[in-house]
Amino acid sequence: MRERSRLGMGGFAHVAIDGPAGSGKTTVAHALARDLGILYLDTGAMYRAVALATLHAGIDPRDGAAVAALARAEPVRAEPDRDAERGFRVFVGAHEFGQELYANDVSRVVSTVAAHAELRAILVQRQRAIAAERAVIMAGRDIGTVVLPDAPTKIFLTASVAERVERRRAELEARGTIVDRAALHAEIVERDALDTTRATAPLVAAADAVEIDSTGLSIDEVVARIAALVRA
Repeated sequence: MRERSRLGMGGFAHVAIDGPAGSGKTTVAHALARDLGILYLDTGAMYRAVALATLHAGIDPRDGAAVAALARAEPVRAEPDRDAERGFRVFVGAHEFGQELYANDVSRVVSTVAAHAELRAILVQRQRAIAAERAVIMAGRDIGTVVLPDAPTKIFLTASVAERVERRRAELEARGTIVDRAALHAEIVERDALDTTRATAPLVAAADAVEIDSTGLSIDEVVARIAALVRA
């Protein structure tokens, strides 16, 4: 294992949290950011924003060249904001996206959109630009391996498929969307397959990441474990 600096790019402390859909990355990272007083960014929201813009534009999510062209024409940016519900705001061009980023139709295509190498190159550059300016907690699927490979703290957060299905179902139903458990299970399994087998930046734990299985753990318990690692 290569020796890492105590600081990441730009001389700032960074925390990288990776893991599959429904593992609790977003909730944990947001709570950890409040606990540590560090800004938080969910890079997956940037890919969701492109996916949503793709659907609005009538572009085939499988058309990598068209998706990348859209991202260049209507730049995606994420602005850390402590007062925002999730700790950041996401824009495509001049338009800000909110809860619609987490709609079912977006979830069904986001892994397809995120698999395009040209789009990933565009968004990784923007994510690194954010990290070069501040201490930040980033959550996603390639943070510790690609976006912030020199982050002092890397976490790979997992959970059983059954628990991830229940978490996602509860989240959707809290927003007023009733979902079929079997269909949701199939969707998460498919997303896992797409994320772990894509040619560019597949979902995989960094060699020096600490793996935490959050099955059966509360958010507070997971946050406490990660906070202890950061402070150590």
